[in-house]
Amino acid sequence: MGKNLLLWLVIGLTMMSLFNMFSAPMQKAEKMAYSTYIEKVDNGMVETATIKDNLVNGQYRDNSGELKNYNVTVPGNDTALSQRLLDQHVVINVKAPDEVPFLLSILISWFPMLLLIGVWVFFMRQMQGGGKGGAMGFGKSKAKLLNENTAKVTFEDVAGCDEAKQEVTEVIEFLRDPSKFTRLGGKLPKGVLLVGPPGTGKTLLARAIAGEAEVPFFSISGSDFVEMFVGVGASRVRDMFEQAKKHAPCIIFVDEIDAMGRHRGAGVGGGNDEREQTLNQMLVEMDGFESNEGVILVAATNRPDVLDPALLRPGRFDRQVVVPRPDLLGREQILKVHMRKVPLSSDVNGKELARGTPGFSGADLANLVNEAALNAARFDRDKVMRADFETAKDKVMMGTERRSMLISDDQKETTAYHEAGHTLVAKHLKNADPVHKVSIIPRGQALGITMQMPEEDRFNHDKEYLLDQISIMMGGRLGEELVLGQMTTGASNDFERATQLARNMVTQWGMSELGPMVYGEREHEPFLGRDITRQTNISEETARKIDGVVRKIIEENYDRAKLLLEEHMDQLHLLAKGLIKYETLDTTDIDRVMEGKEPLLIKDAEQKSSATPPPSEEPEAKVDVGDDEKKSSGDEAGQASKTS
Repeated sequence: MGKNLLLWLVIGLTMMSLFNMFSAPMQKAEKMAYSTYIEKVDNGMVETATIKDNLVNGQYRDNSGELKNYNVTVPGNDTALSQRLLDQHVVINVKAPDEVPFLLSILISWFPMLLLIGVWVFFMRQMQGGGKGGAMGFGKSKAKLLNENTAKVTFEDVAGCDEAKQEVTEVIEFLRDPSKFTRLGGKLPKGVLLVGPPGTGKTLLARAIAGEAEVPFFSISGSDFVEMFVGVGASRVRDMFEQAKKHAPCIIFVDEIDAMGRHRGAGVGGGNDEREQTLNQMLVEMDGFESNEGVILVAATNRPDVLDPALLRPGRFDRQVVVPRPDLLGREQILKVHMRKVPLSSDVNGKELARGTPGFSGADLANLVNEAALNAARFDRDKVMRADFETAKDKVMMGTERRSMLISDDQKETTAYHEAGHTLVAKHLKNADPVHKVSIIPRGQALGITMQMPEEDRFNHDKEYLLDQISIMMGGRLGEELVLGQMTTGASNDFERATQLARNMVTQWGMSELGPMVYGEREHEPFLGRDITRQTNISEETARKIDGVVRKIIEENYDRAKLLLEEHMDQLHLLAKGLIKYETLDTTDIDRVMEGKEPLLIKDAEQKSSATPPPSEEPEAKVDVGDDEKKSSGDEAGQASKTS
């Protein structure tokens, strides 16, 4: 847009210069009266005279002999002037009247109006989508055809999702050698939908398809179909498939397809009709009367639940390829890919890093490696050390340390007993994940944090594990209450998560005396195509029973945590005092402090973190054991409690 605007400015300045050139005033000269001019002619002072109509200009000599310019207007009927000039031997030139060309005169007179029209056309073209194909080009597709000069990503750059890579590799083979698959009566798939949480590599996988495929590859975003004009989205869909047919066999990649493929009829009042027209056109193009042989549509989304069912049926998106969060082996492979360009110290172990990052997506791991490299550069190191990865992990999970935050001794003591309560309860429950690190250094929005490391990736949880988690959440408030005799707001988030976890156990997972039933339906958003008038399927009496059972679960685990802390009160004091003195304790130091020994502290904090195996540090903001959707993807493998 900047280049176009500069071009119009140059054109405008050029036109204005031409206008000024043709309408420029005559050269400045002395305006002389006619009588004075006749006197100077008679005295022989006039040297030259140029006659044009009734205007005469030229040069004359003044009393000092210096030449000066003059101009004078003479009467139109003065026929004796020429003779006088000839008598005084004046050099006479005669010019015919100027004749301005007709077209130029029109251009000069209409120049301001033409300039305004040009500016208006320019801005209209920008508003209507960049002027592709003329003033009405906003209806053309914005799909970009990737060429050979585009930076290529290959399957070697994609790791941690072997099954998904296999699925999309078959798509490329379909296009390269269709007869191999169609000789037995099979048909080429028309669409492949990449589904997975954010950051797992769906778009990267599509870029790898573009790099590996030897066929044309069109790339477009779902939001590119949305425009301020009615009917533009449907027009762009038509144009996109027309271009694809000309280049068949080819691949079309639509990123974030949920921007235009949401449920039809969504929202109050019928929803967005323009978006529905776009979706309808997409449905027809993918599987309608006209066939699109050789055109495969690959799309990516992290919200498959909001897509219209007609879009997901076989014949349109024949395959749904899940790109999940990577497991232990996948995380190790992803770390190796991202650490290729990073000079590593000999103490860096990719397998240990992978073990300490459960629930991390590919984007999280890429960010971890980048933060470690930046931390090493901050200290002018030549290689990235293990300590840099530990520091980066703490920063990514918990936020930057806020050591400049002024905390009174009373608040520091309260935070120490709160985190000691979490830690001690977790240490004495057999189903809980091992405690990795506890700190009372403020990070992010938390005043303190207790981090637990799972011994392996968890994909589901049993009842005993969930009950232990509730007890651990209660330990923070109990640590304050039993020792300091006070209650603070620091446990608010612990109670919120514990209550939600207990309610899910009762209403969603059938882990209570109310039996294996689902009580109540999950809340749906009406703007995703769900019915806004949907009724709940539980009575008031059942709701009261649910509240009672949830309360019972919370109170039982509250009492269980209280008994543990009262039984090991001496260890609670030792942990709290150790935290007040040393601020951060890792798993080895926690055991030594609980035994009454001095922790194995190293003066250099970075060397200390380097000497500790890098297990999981999953922050509270990223883990919620009450969310079964995260549970199934392994998100809850780490657990952290915070005081805020």
